[in-house]
Amino acid sequence: MSKKKILLNAFNMNCIGHINHGLWSHPRDTSTQYKTLSYWTDLAQTLERGLFDGLFIADIVGVYDVYQQSVDVPLKESIQLPVNDPLLLVSAMAAVTRHLGFGLTANLTYEPPYLFARRMSTLDHLSNGRVGWNIVTGYLDSAAKAMGLTEQVEHDRRYDQADEYLQVLYKLWEGSWEDDAVLNDPQQRVYAQPGKVHKVEHHGEFYQVEGYHLCEPSPQRTPVLFQAGSSERGLAFAGQHAECVFISGQNKAATKVQVDKVRASALKAGRTPEDIKVFMGINVIVGATEALAWEKHAEYLSYASAEAGVAHFSASTGIDFSRYELDEPIQYVKSNAIQSATKTLQNNDWTRRKLLDQHALGGRYITLVGSPQQVADELESWISETGLDGFNLTRIVTPESYVDFIDLVVPELQRRGSYKTEYEQGTLREKVFQGSARLPEHHTGSTYRH
Repeated sequence: MSKKKILLNAFNMNCIGHINHGLWSHPRDTSTQYKTLSYWTDLAQTLERGLFDGLFIADIVGVYDVYQQSVDVPLKESIQLPVNDPLLLVSAMAAVTRHLGFGLTANLTYEPPYLFARRMSTLDHLSNGRVGWNIVTGYLDSAAKAMGLTEQVEHDRRYDQADEYLQVLYKLWEGSWEDDAVLNDPQQRVYAQPGKVHKVEHHGEFYQVEGYHLCEPSPQRTPVLFQAGSSERGLAFAGQHAECVFISGQNKAATKVQVDKVRASALKAGRTPEDIKVFMGINVIVGATEALAWEKHAEYLSYASAEAGVAHFSASTGIDFSRYELDEPIQYVKSNAIQSATKTLQNNDWTRRKLLDQHALGGRYITLVGSPQQVADELESWISETGLDGFNLTRIVTPESYVDFIDLVVPELQRRGSYKTEYEQGTLREKVFQGSARLPEHHTGSTYRH
């Protein structure tokens, strides 16, 4: 019986400091070059050499101004500030690769669905069907205020809006143009057949849309749908819409519970548990030997900023941790921020000292350190013990973290039969699910087809 193949995305962001903060100061780190096309095209080619399934690009709208009630630390340590638009990177990277997928984060709260549908269809055309969308509704009050609101929309209410947003998109992507609408016949002077292109009419609580989708059908029509909500409402949304779910795990037992909940949400929505692939964020520090890996770990630690990591976490929870003494218990406060982040504080044994320890490497993801064999053992163990399908591999030092993984861990996983040795043909959806380029029949989006 063949082993389950591990799916792998590189986790990145169009900025300097993403997950592991302070490492921009490392002499081998090149993240300050994020403003150049070559930084991204080189990365895309590196990831394709490593047969990565995708490059998952995070994004935020707004700034992290909860810690110390200012942006001083985010500006000094470049904690996702400055941050550039992720969607504009894709054309250049798609041009220098053939297989690598692109998971793009876009906040639907501030994006009109009609124009967003066109941008994603355009990228799906230009990449030949290699794009996915990470659906987010936002969690920063600073974003809400910058976009003209007085405060963030209430957490569950944002998902109500998201449900309707997806309805509009499905109507545009799946229903506006029939499969054979494009004739492309110069002799008859008919490019598209009028009777096969339909006006979308949507009159809902949040959106009023009347119009034709501006793009002819792209290879996937609907991009592969990613999502990262783990609250009860977020899980219900995932069960209905998501094809890939991104979680943050701290131990295998708790991660298995999360994975099982995701699978159950799919079942509840009339889909199969396997209809959703689940990815977990992870740090990997690998060396030719265990000793060399730990040497590298110590070196990385000396450049990391634990305080910057805690400042980032402050924004995720909506709690200003700078107000607490080092050993003062942190009080849980319900907020409209990331529910899974605030939930970790509910047991009341957290202090600022403990948070700083947890963020020693500048971030709070699980970190695997060791030889290629040890790292491969752990990755396989996480997959088999939790039911995960794959990982979002962070960058600690860029591009070194990815290059080390590709040169040392990928060959070991391939030798064991846990990782592909070549790409499948086709779109991102076909590669990840070994099925059609289109949404499967029992996905809610497919019901909007003509």
